[in-house]
Parts: sequence; C-alpha cells; structure tokens
Amino acid sequence: METIAGHLYDFPKYYDLIFGSDWAAEFRFLKECFAKYSSRPVKRVFEPACGTGRLLVQFAKEGYDVAGNDLNAKAIEYCNARLERQGFKPTAFVGDMADFTVKKKYDAAYNLINTFRHLPSEATAEAHFKCVAESLNKGGLYLLGLHLIPKTPQKCTAETWTASRGPLTVVSNLWSIGIDLKKRVERIGVTYDVSTPTKTFRIEDETAFRTYTAEQMFDLIASEPRLRLVETFDFRHDIDWPIEITGDTEDVIYLLQRV
Repeated sequence: METIAGHLYDFPKYYDLIFGSDWAAEFRFLKECFAKYSSRPVKRVFEPACGTGRLLVQFAKEGYDVAGNDLNAKAIEYCNARLERQGFKPTAFVGDMADFTVKKKYDAAYNLINTFRHLPSEATAEAHFKCVAESLNKGGLYLLGLHLIPKTPQKCTAETWTASRGPLTVVSNLWSIGIDLKKRVERIGVTYDVSTPTKTFRIEDETAFRTYTAEQMFDLIASEPRLRLVETFDFRHDIDWPIEITGDTEDVIYLLQRV
C-alpha cells in the first residue's frame, strides 16, 4: 500500500467522511441546548476551527446565519464550496481560533471535537476564550468539547473506525504515542487507509494535543469572567444526562454562557 506523509487536515474530503457520521446527534444536541439554556433567541452561529463545516451547513439549511474560521485553507475552501452548493454565502474564512474578531456578534458558538487542544499554550487557550467572549452577544452560549486527562491511567489509548460514502471508504486509526504531563503534551498518531474504485493508499500524520486535567480546565474557564459555566455533558450528546466532572472524567462538553 502506498503511504503518504501529510497533514490530515489537507485532505478535507477524507476528514469530513470520518468525522461526518455523528453530525445528526451533535446537531440535535446543540439545538436542544440553544432552546434550553440560551437567554436569547439563537439566530446567528459561529464555529471557531470549523474545518469542513459539516455542522455549519446543517445550521444554514435551517435558516441560521452561520460563519466559521479555520487555519487550514483547504478545509475552508471545502467548507465554502459546500455552503455554496446549497445556495448559501461562503462565510467561512481562514483564521486563528485564538486570534479573531467578528463584525457582528453571534448568539452561539461551538467547538465539539477536541480541536481546542491544538492550542499549544495557556496563553493561546486564554486568548481563545477571550475571542469567543468578545464574539458572543450577552446571554449567548459556547459549547466546547474535549478529552480530559484522568487521574487514573486512560482506559482507551487507541481507536479505529470506518466510514463509507458511495465507492469511497476510509479506515481511521488513532493512537496515543505518549503523554508528557510536565510539558502538558500528548502526541497522537493517525492513519487513514483510503480505498477508491481505482486505488488504495494510506495517509500518515502525527499531531500534538495540549493536556488538561479537570482542575486545569476549571481554572482556565475561570480566567475569562465573561463566560460562566452552566452545565457539563459528555459525548453521548444527551441533554437529559448532564454529568458531574471528577478527576477520572475523560470526555466533556462544557456549556458556557456569555454574561
């Protein structure tokens, strides 16, 4: 099998296929949170680090005013093309989730699949929360999903899943290469095994995530007084099952409100 070394985000078609299968549960959960927790009608939605825009386009279809940013130009091109195919304006733009401004404030924002952990330092994480706070209307919501580092050893250090769309199949393998809690870095290895009617090949990548314990995350949230923690959920995306975070919690969605 041919192997290609490259950044996975430079292959938005395959990335979108792998992460697109859960959009319906996430989309329903976000709308339920908007209805239950927002103190203002949610009409305008922003996604920092939006990637391929798998959720943005769904919100656009239901009449929301949407926009997002991402550092990867290929992902933004894919996202905007997707919006335009559905008859919407190409409102995603290349930008840093820790350094952005908006011309008109939004009623809600979200980042659900661990992308936040790409921010390499406490300073960039705090800058992200500042940008989000400044981009939201008062009473608006921000939902942030990520994996915490539990006090006990992680039970799952590797994941494999498969997704198909027509003749295209992608098998994703993701594993933890190692964690340095002192430097707060987790190295992650990823492969995509791609099969089309005419060829099969593998894409290999390695990335780094900043680590967060439950306590470190609470401290970070407290650093931005304009964002108040309202509730916490896990990756079941079930609004009827909020969770209590302990030292052993791994998957969390923080629901924050702009005050």
